[in-house]
Amino acid sequence: MSSDPWGRVDETGTVYVRTADGEKVVGSWQAGSPEEALAYFERKYEGLVVEIGLLEKRVKTTDLSAKDALAAVDHLREQVDAHHAVGDLDALRARLDRLVELVDKRREERRVQRARQSDEARSAKEALVTEAEELARSDQWRAAGERLRALVDTWKGLPRLDRKSDDELWHRFSHARSAFSKRRKQHFAQLDAQREEARQIKERLVSEAEALSGSTDWGPTAARYRDLMAEWKAAGRAQREHEDDLWNRFRGAQDVFFAARGSVFAERDAEQAESLKLKEELAEEAERLLPVTDLKAARAAFRSVNERWEAIGHVPRDARPRVEGRMHAVERAIQQAEEAEWRRTNPEARARAEGLTGQLQAAVDKLRGQIEQARAQGNNAKADKLERELESRQALLDQALKGLHEFGG
Repeated sequence: MSSDPWGRVDETGTVYVRTADGEKVVGSWQAGSPEEALAYFERKYEGLVVEIGLLEKRVKTTDLSAKDALAAVDHLREQVDAHHAVGDLDALRARLDRLVELVDKRREERRVQRARQSDEARSAKEALVTEAEELARSDQWRAAGERLRALVDTWKGLPRLDRKSDDELWHRFSHARSAFSKRRKQHFAQLDAQREEARQIKERLVSEAEALSGSTDWGPTAARYRDLMAEWKAAGRAQREHEDDLWNRFRGAQDVFFAARGSVFAERDAEQAESLKLKEELAEEAERLLPVTDLKAARAAFRSVNERWEAIGHVPRDARPRVEGRMHAVERAIQQAEEAEWRRTNPEARARAEGLTGQLQAAVDKLRGQIEQARAQGNNAKADKLERELESRQALLDQALKGLHEFGG
C-alpha cells in the first residue's frame, strides 16, 4: 500500500483521495506500482489546476461573457466533484467558488457599465436629435447640411438603446434631416427660378446697352445707362455660368459709349477752357467801366463787350456763375446809373417830389406851432403826443428832401 498527504492506494489497487468529507474513491489501478498510480492521478490534479488557472486568467483579463465563464466553471466543478484526481480538491472547489463570485461581480459591474453607457448613449442621442431639429430650421444650407452629415456619423458610432427608445429618437432625427432637405430643395428650386428670371432680365438689359453703345445723345443716353445699371443690380444674380458673360457684355457696351463721350467731352472741355479765358478778359474790360461817370459812353462800351461775349461759346459749368456774375454786376451798375439819371431829369417826378416835400414841411411847421400852444396852456400830455407825431412827420420830410436832392434840387 502506498500513500501521500492527499491520497493512497490499498492492496487491491484502489486509489483514494482525501477530502473534508472523508476519503473518496478515485479509481482502480492495476497497470503498475502504487506510486505510479498516485503519480498518474496527481497529474490529473495538476491538469485541473492548470485549467482553473487559465479560466481565472480569462475571467480577469478578457471580455469572456458571464454565461460562458459559468459554463466553464460548472464543467471544471463536475471534474473536481468526480474525484478522478489526487490533490487538494477542496482547495480547487474554493477557487471555483471564488471564481463564481468574481464572475458575478464582473457581471454586475458590466450591468452597471452597460446601464451607464445606455444612459450616456441616450443623452448623446437626445442631444443629437435636439441639434438636428434646430438645424432643420436653419437657412445656412451648406454649414447646416455638413453638420447634419457629421451628426449621422456620430449617431452610427453610439450604442443602440432599447428598441422602442432607439426607434423613437431615430424617427425624430430622421424627420429633422428630411425637413431640412425638403426646405433646402425648395430654396434652391426657388433660387434657380429667380436666377433664370434674372438671366432673362439681364439678357434684355445687355441687348439695350449694346444698342445704345453707339449713341451720341450724350445726356439722355448716360442717364439711361444709369437706369440700366440700377435695373441690373435689382435683378439679382443669374446662374454662375451666365453671370460673368452677361456682365462682360453689359460693361463692354457701357465702356464703348463712355469712351466715345469722354473723347468728345475732352475736346469740348478744351474749347470751353479757351472760352473761359476770353470771357474773363471781357469781364475785366467791362469792370473797367466802373464807376459810371459818362453814362452814354459806358452804355456803348458795355454793348460792344456784350456782343463779343455772346459770340464766344460755352464755358465750363462750374466757372459759369462766377464769370457771368462779374458781367451782371457791371450791367446792374449801368442800369442803376440809368435809373438815377432818369429820376434826376424827369420833370413830373421832380414836381411830385417838390409837392410832397412842401406838404410835409407845412405839416411839420403846423405841429411845431400846436406844440408851443399846448405847452403855453400847460397841456403837456397833448404836447408830448404831438411831439411823437412830429418825429414821424420829420422822418418822412427828411426822406423826401433826400429824394428831391437827387433831382438836383
